[in-house]
Amino acid sequence: MKKLVILGSTGSIGSNTLQIVNRFRERFQVCALAAGRNVPVLRGQIKTFQPQAVSVADENAARQLRAALGRNRVRIFTGEEGLLEVARWPGAEQVISAISGSAGLAPTMEAIEAGKGVAIANKEALVMAGLLVTNAARRKGVEVFPIDSEHSAIFQALEGKNIKDVKRLLLTASGGPFLRTSKRALRRVTPAQALKHPRWKMGEKISVDSATMMNKGLEVIEARWLFDIPSSRISVLVHPESIVHSLVEFKDGVLIAQMGVPDMRCPISYALFHPERVDVGLRPLDLCDVGSLTFDEPDIGKFPSLRLAYQALDAGGTMPAVMSAANEVAVEAFLARRIRFTDIPHIVEEVMSSHDVQPLTSLKRVNFATLWGKRRAWMQLQ
Repeated sequence: MKKLVILGSTGSIGSNTLQIVNRFRERFQVCALAAGRNVPVLRGQIKTFQPQAVSVADENAARQLRAALGRNRVRIFTGEEGLLEVARWPGAEQVISAISGSAGLAPTMEAIEAGKGVAIANKEALVMAGLLVTNAARRKGVEVFPIDSEHSAIFQALEGKNIKDVKRLLLTASGGPFLRTSKRALRRVTPAQALKHPRWKMGEKISVDSATMMNKGLEVIEARWLFDIPSSRISVLVHPESIVHSLVEFKDGVLIAQMGVPDMRCPISYALFHPERVDVGLRPLDLCDVGSLTFDEPDIGKFPSLRLAYQALDAGGTMPAVMSAANEVAVEAFLARRIRFTDIPHIVEEVMSSHDVQPLTSLKRVNFATLWGKRRAWMQLQ
């Protein structure tokens, strides 16, 4: 029986993970959960899975949870220290890292340092500190499994292959809700429109990132660290059908693709059960029903966030952390209707252009760069 900790249990990835765990109760034990302030959903998860410990955002959420649980004796932790406590929970074997944003970095590193295997859906951990995360995993001898559908696809296509034979990684992108929208019309995009992804059901932050194509830029940076491939050998293809989840091109010209229905339970289950494959109740992919698969180059002029991500990766050091932090602030401001959709990449670019890149030597330096990037972005909003 595999013992799990799920960070971000009330979000999309966390909820889908628990659906799979519930389907295979004899295979898993949920040791600990971490959530934010969604007390009603967390209460239901505690009732169903009986974890030993949970972490919530603050003491107010903890009080609500204690009142809702009554005599349930689960241990309740709060804040960042609470996240770290459950991330290193004794006896847990694998930590599902699914907290959105920069808050996911510290508990992900804590889990690795505690010798836990990590299945990672938190993009920012690898974007902000990919070198530190991968070095720590190597030093501790733990595996980092990708949960993103694109990186899971590449992971599957590479299994049993020699990385030296790889010519290029091809990450596919749906193009988001504004693939056919004119550049001029993007100025009038509302948060409600940006949150309506045509293929995937995701949280607010990642939905907006998908709409700007920053999400794909973050995935390029993730791929560089997950697979030790330079940016010059990582490309993006727009694939609106979201059936081919990514491809690997080899030196002999052969392309190996992973295909499947667009459902996050597929890559989650692969990370949970690897190397075994199990039936998690997905509808089968009917290629005749799909009919055709289309691919195109991304429009960098319309979606400059992708260009900014490549620039951050090539600049290295603290630049990806600064870019990610500035993007978090800009997305939050857009969702609050303080800025236009098209202002998001402009704010990120302004922050990046004023940053003096420093070597990525410690989490302390990453945290400083993140704080600097957020403050600089907030200055742009004044």
